[in-house]
Amino acid sequence: MSAHPHRKVLIPLIGVLLGMAAMAWAAVPLYDLFCRVTGFGGRPLVAEASDGRILDREVTIRFNASTARDMPWEFKPEKPSQTVRIGETSLAFYDAKNTTDRPITGTATYNVTPPIVGGYFVKIDCFCFTEQTLMPGESMKMPVTFYVDPDIMEDRQAGNIGTITLSYTFFETEPKRAALDTSRSAEGG
Repeated sequence: MSAHPHRKVLIPLIGVLLGMAAMAWAAVPLYDLFCRVTGFGGRPLVAEASDGRILDREVTIRFNASTARDMPWEFKPEKPSQTVRIGETSLAFYDAKNTTDRPITGTATYNVTPPIVGGYFVKIDCFCFTEQTLMPGESMKMPVTFYVDPDIMEDRQAGNIGTITLSYTFFETEPKRAALDTSRSAEGG
């Protein structure tokens, strides 16, 4: 009889548990990547520029902003909505203000509704692509450059949508060391 009769079961069981933990850890980044690539779940796509096709059809873009419960920023869209032509590159701004006496770094999650337009709402540049650090009492205008892909008109369900809502939620994050060092040197300290 072997000194450790349960070793044949224990080692594979530990392997399975470690594998499950690794899959759970990777699930969120992989799902995020999937949504960014496909526009699934209302996640807008990202591109370097529009292909230049601009249609006569217009769509209204509504802007929504919120913060996580523990995020001490004021955050709101500069305008509640904007009407744009499909395919036209547009620029919108969100206003953020740090209402504390300490530097706060945040990152924004985003989506569009209805979710079916996620594959047609394309961001060229956005404050949400990187962390944002605001010093105590600092305010900042945060731009987003976007367009609605003309291919939306070929989609029977999405082609008739007249209003799209772009939503952001800001969360406090730990600042990356380089970003904090840059903001301190800009203050002269």
